[in-house]
Amino acid sequence: MVDYLVTRTNGVYVDCTVGGGGHARAILLNAPAGRLVGLDLDESALDEAGRSLREFGGRYELAHGNFASLAAILSDRGHSQVDGVLFDLGFSSLQLDDPDRGLSYSSEGPIDMRFDRTAGEAARSLISHMSERRLADVLFEYGEEKRSHPIARSIIEARDSGKLDTTSDLARAVEATKPARRNKTLSRVFQALRIAVNGELENIASGLREAVDVLRPGGRVVVISYHSLEDRLTKRYFAKCEKPCTCPRELPVCTCGAVPTLRVLTRRVVTPSAAETAKNSRSRSAKLRAAERLAEGEEP
Repeated sequence: MVDYLVTRTNGVYVDCTVGGGGHARAILLNAPAGRLVGLDLDESALDEAGRSLREFGGRYELAHGNFASLAAILSDRGHSQVDGVLFDLGFSSLQLDDPDRGLSYSSEGPIDMRFDRTAGEAARSLISHMSERRLADVLFEYGEEKRSHPIARSIIEARDSGKLDTTSDLARAVEATKPARRNKTLSRVFQALRIAVNGELENIASGLREAVDVLRPGGRVVVISYHSLEDRLTKRYFAKCEKPCTCPRELPVCTCGAVPTLRVLTRRVVTPSAAETAKNSRSRSAKLRAAERLAEGEEP
């Protein structure tokens, strides 16, 4: 991440999902004269990040907010352009390990799943007014779960019989459909509901657009994703920014006037090494992509 993101030791960088501050520390250590703005929807994560970054004094500032509104958040803090933007998507280990978040099927807690528990609708509430068909659509679209219909039916039956209050209840409803790969299926169901609750894909799309807008020429955006939906969205957006032309292929020259804004730096997705996954098993599904902001008139 540091190799792709940090281009100026005195630059301004944004960690859009600051979490416990691990990436933010690495950025500040490698940009010793730089500054960092850390965002997060989770106020408890901001508290943790503040403790982790305390040694860096006035070189960082933290903000509670959604990276879908990145430009406005930065403008409020006097930053019109920055040198790098990092998105470490999904949720943090701190959130996963907190049963009250409801993000894990391995521990019992409320079916909440919100990153920001001060706003929005919890997953249990969302399920309470969903039809079986709509729930199946969510499981298929956001969890890529092929058995979405029987699983949705089982969850709705548990809901209607008053047996859907905790994450353990949700897991039992899924298990009642006898999935061939229990853990994989549970992961997909929890992922789908989490994405729906937090509007994750819509936020990522908005956040990427805002990141490109606030990057100065030569600045970089780095995205770390953990499942195919996030990675696919990032890959396609980067490709669109690098080659925005909408002219028919048979035309000899471009007439649409679309101007490229990014140069893709990772032609192939970057994945963690065996050593890294051995040290941190949760990194095994991580995929990193990076791109650089072009100057006006510059070709990719």
